[in-house]
Amino acid sequence: MLLLSFFLSNSMFASFIFIPMSAELQENHLKAYGITFWTLELGFKAQWLLNYEGGSFLLENTKEIENECKIRGVSYEVISDLKVEKILEKIASPSLNMEAVILEKAPRIAVYSPKSKKPWDDAVTMVLTNAEIPFDVIYDEEVMNDELLNYEWLHLHHEDFSGQYGKFYGSYRGAPWYIEEKISLEALSHKLGFEKVSQEKLAVSKKIRDYVIGGGFMFAMCSATDSFDIALAADGVDICESMFDGDPSEVGYQSKIDFSKTLAFTNFVLERSPTTYEFSSIDMTRKRKIPRTSDYISLMNYSAKWDPIPTMLCQNHTSLVKGFMGQTTSFDRNTIKANVLIMGENKLNGEARYIHGTKGKGMFTFYGGHDPEDYTHKVGDPKTELDLHPNSPGYRLILNNILFPAAKKKKQKT
Repeated sequence: MLLLSFFLSNSMFASFIFIPMSAELQENHLKAYGITFWTLELGFKAQWLLNYEGGSFLLENTKEIENECKIRGVSYEVISDLKVEKILEKIASPSLNMEAVILEKAPRIAVYSPKSKKPWDDAVTMVLTNAEIPFDVIYDEEVMNDELLNYEWLHLHHEDFSGQYGKFYGSYRGAPWYIEEKISLEALSHKLGFEKVSQEKLAVSKKIRDYVIGGGFMFAMCSATDSFDIALAADGVDICESMFDGDPSEVGYQSKIDFSKTLAFTNFVLERSPTTYEFSSIDMTRKRKIPRTSDYISLMNYSAKWDPIPTMLCQNHTSLVKGFMGQTTSFDRNTIKANVLIMGENKLNGEARYIHGTKGKGMFTFYGGHDPEDYTHKVGDPKTELDLHPNSPGYRLILNNILFPAAKKKKQKT
């Protein structure tokens, strides 16, 4: 009742807009997040009803918000304060794994990405655009100039932080886009005062790590997950071969890797061959023996009242999400640190797909794979049209991460 009183006291209205997020009742799950985000931008508070009809949203009722739901094709219902009271009473029951979380302020969002897009796409950029959630694109210059401090949430584009140009050398070293990217990255590194791309990417990685330690929320997919930790672990160690940085790698570099510097991974073995499209033993792509028809991500079930953060990050209208491939598809459990949560897994292969952890005052989430609605997205493939996938559970996981920094901070229960 205290939660209801708080919400009602901050409302000028006797009715609310209820946005269901179940499979049966919501026509466009992705744009529903956009509506909620937009409501926060207007200065209104909202509530995220964890585990209630797929993780539904409760908004203050204004004609402006109602009209926007109609324009964006988001299913909604105007309900009375009496009905809201009954919903919140149900959610508050100790016997039900539900919780109502207050969303206070829309986080400022940055996407770390090259200014000119490459022939492949970034799932986060696409879903933010589809959901009409505003974001800024930043890259190495902005990071090195401490502009990350202007943002609460950061996404890492499919970057190679190890300085090996995405390990595309074996298949694409003669492709114009690869040559152009290499020249561009070298020029940027020199502009920022570094001799090598690997040195510059390490400096960027450390800035991003410090951003997380200071309280930022960082989300990464595909190769930006493992290559980020590899860069941190290889601080001061040359792991790049001559075609990447002009000189041979350091003798015995594997033994010099410092796993204490990473966020999520440990005890991994680096891939030495420059022509192999793989970074390390963290990734399970080449170890997978899973038919596409059996490739699913099983989401973990957490206590909404005691563990609201992982509960928020796993909100969905299904507990099984279609699997999808990427350069880094999934994570070997043996390389994941003990203090990192595995929130999604493929049980057949014993691999982690979706993980979350804390570092200092901040948090990070790593999501394996490239595009939740394109099973084997390849360089040059057309982009995914998200209007054809308005109820994608795989894309919902991305949007959960975007929204959860808006949640009102609660004191830890003892």
